[in-house]
Amino acid sequence: MVQALAGRQHGIVKSKQVREAGLSRQGVRRRVEAGWLVRLHEGVYAVGHTALTDRSHLIAAVYACGENALASHRAAGKLWGILRGDQPIEVTGPRSREVGKGFILHRSRLIHEEDRALIANIPVTSLARTLVDLSDVLPEKQLANAVNEAEIKRLFDLRPVQRVLDRLPGRKGRHKLNRVLSAYRDVQPFIRSRGERLVLEICDQHGLPRPRVNTWVESQEVDFYWPEANLVLEFDGGDVHRTTRAFYEDRKRDRALAAKGIHVVRATDRDDPSALARELKAILSVRTPR
Repeated sequence: MVQALAGRQHGIVKSKQVREAGLSRQGVRRRVEAGWLVRLHEGVYAVGHTALTDRSHLIAAVYACGENALASHRAAGKLWGILRGDQPIEVTGPRSREVGKGFILHRSRLIHEEDRALIANIPVTSLARTLVDLSDVLPEKQLANAVNEAEIKRLFDLRPVQRVLDRLPGRKGRHKLNRVLSAYRDVQPFIRSRGERLVLEICDQHGLPRPRVNTWVESQEVDFYWPEANLVLEFDGGDVHRTTRAFYEDRKRDRALAAKGIHVVRATDRDDPSALARELKAILSVRTPR
């Protein structure tokens, strides 16, 4: 039973879990002496070996900091896939029995239930809380890259990030994070992708009227819509639009809209922004009533 539990927890168990599996304190001590349990922190053990992974060391540090602790900051950023490379082991929790034993502890009495997540069975801060925490430890450019990576992975949502900032108004990185988020506030939560945000930037840069975004036209959801010109722009920037099935379904939908007098333009992330702007401006000038 202990081995199966350790297998789900990257080879790591807590003494509480071992005792719940039926081992007495004396039994735990004997297994430590025999090398079957290897003590990493007080009350935290590797089972059977010390060939541990980065995630093994991370979950061990989380366990060392108590029931409410979470992997956080740069360690959480790596778990979420928004930071790459080697990152320090960082934990947020109310306490630690062994501060400084191979990890960084960030003490926090306020860990909201919304701030909790689980990745690969490792308790971790939510993406929103992770971004707020990262604002305290990353340079602004790296923070912006992390937010952008979260958007690329379709994980980013401005609203929970703002709720975390509201709960933690004294964070030292809040001004840095607010500068990064300023590029998103005009378009979230209605803008779902980086490509859609870029289209609005094209409109602003080339003097085009801003369209409605992610709206419904003739029972079809579309990316952009200029109602005065009955013009739809579909931005096929994501992988979902590049499958064979999606190709034919998109064309079928375009024909349905055309039958209702709606002109559809399709663009991709490979189109030249200036050329796309000229094309849209020409269509709008023809189709907009004077």
